[in-house]
Amino acid sequence: MSKRDYYEVLGIARDASDKEMKKAYRRMAMKFHPDRNPGDKESEEKFKEVNEAFEILSDPQKRGAYDQYGHAGVDPGMGGHGGFGGGFDGGNFSDIFGDVFGDIFGGGGGRGHGRSSVQRGADMRYDLVLDLEEAVRGVEKKIRIPTLIACKTCDGSGAKKGTSPVTCGTCHGHGQVRMQQGFFAVQQTCPECHGSGKMIKDPCGDCHGQGRIKEYKTLSVKVPKGVDTGDRIRLSGEGEAGVNGGPAGDLYVQMDVREHDIFERDGKHLYCKVPITFTDAALGGDLEVPTLDGKVKLKIPAETQTGKMFRLRGKGVTPVRGGSQGDLICQVMVETPVHLTTRQKELLQELQATFDASDDRHSPQKHSFFDGVKKFFDDMTS
Repeated sequence: MSKRDYYEVLGIARDASDKEMKKAYRRMAMKFHPDRNPGDKESEEKFKEVNEAFEILSDPQKRGAYDQYGHAGVDPGMGGHGGFGGGFDGGNFSDIFGDVFGDIFGGGGGRGHGRSSVQRGADMRYDLVLDLEEAVRGVEKKIRIPTLIACKTCDGSGAKKGTSPVTCGTCHGHGQVRMQQGFFAVQQTCPECHGSGKMIKDPCGDCHGQGRIKEYKTLSVKVPKGVDTGDRIRLSGEGEAGVNGGPAGDLYVQMDVREHDIFERDGKHLYCKVPITFTDAALGGDLEVPTLDGKVKLKIPAETQTGKMFRLRGKGVTPVRGGSQGDLICQVMVETPVHLTTRQKELLQELQATFDASDDRHSPQKHSFFDGVKKFFDDMTS
C-alpha cells in the first residue's frame, strides 16, 4: 500500500513554515493520540502516520530529500538517495565500484572481508504527553516501552546455550560470495548467512536464533522545565539492542504538551483572557487573576476598554535552553450583563438618560467610528 504525501497527512502546504508545521502537527497529534482514542486502531495508525510525517518534515535535511525525491528519498527500503540521513552514501558507491572493478585493477578496490555481522540497534521514539504545568515546572516521569533486548539465555548469540554459531560454509565467514562474469567479478551478500558470516545450527529456544527478545522496560525520564511540544530528550543506549553484540540504539522521548483550559502558550509567554464586569471596566478595581504560581492581584484602571492587555512580568515560562523568564499577558474582556431584573433595567435606562447624545466624552470610540462612516459615504457621493 503506497504512503500518503507527508504534507497531505499534516494538512499543510509544501511551502509551510516551521511554525505552521508545528501547529498542524500538534493539532493532528492531539486529535489521534491513543490516550484520547482508546482501542481505536484507525486513530492509532493515523497517529503513527502523523508522527512519521512530522519527523521527516521537521528536519531540514530530510525535508529537502523528501521534496526532491519523495518517499524514496527518506525511506532506505525504497531504494532512495541516502535514506533518512539525506544525501549520497559515499561508502556504498565505493563498495559498488570496488566490487565490480576490484579484480580487474589488482583487487585493491574490493571490500575483502565483507560487512561486519555486528550491527548497532535501531533508535526508538516515545511520545510523552505532559500537562502545561509539568512542562513549565519540569517533572520526572516513568515510562514503559516495548523494546528488543539481548537474549539472556544465549547472551545474544542466537545459538542454544552450550553451543556457538559456526562459520558459514558458503562464504567461509566473509559474509559475501564472489561471482565471476567474464572480465567482471561481482560480490554479493551470501544467500546462506545473509551477510553475517556465521550459521546457527542449533538455535536458542527463547529467541529462536535471533539473539534478541521483545520485552517491556520501565525508564525514568527527567523532563527539564520549559519544554514545549516537539522538544526531544535523548536517552543514550535505551533503544533496541544491537545485533550480534552490537551497541544498543538510542531512545528519543518527544514532548507533546496538552492544551490548557486557561492559558495559551507562545514560546516563553503565557496568555489568558480575563472577564470583567461593566462596573469594574468603568470605575476600575482590583481583580484576582490566576498564574501558574497562584493568584495575584491585577489593578484595573477606570475607563478600561475591552481587549486591553496587561503584562505580569516574570509569570511566564523559563525557556528550556536558557534565557529570561517570560511574562503572563492578561487580556480583559468586558462582559455584558445578562438576565437583568426589571429594576436593573430601569437603573441602566436612567444612567443612559444622563448621557448627552451630543457629548462624545462618554463614548469616544463610538463617535469616532460614526464620524468615519459619515466621511466614507460623503466621499462616495462627492
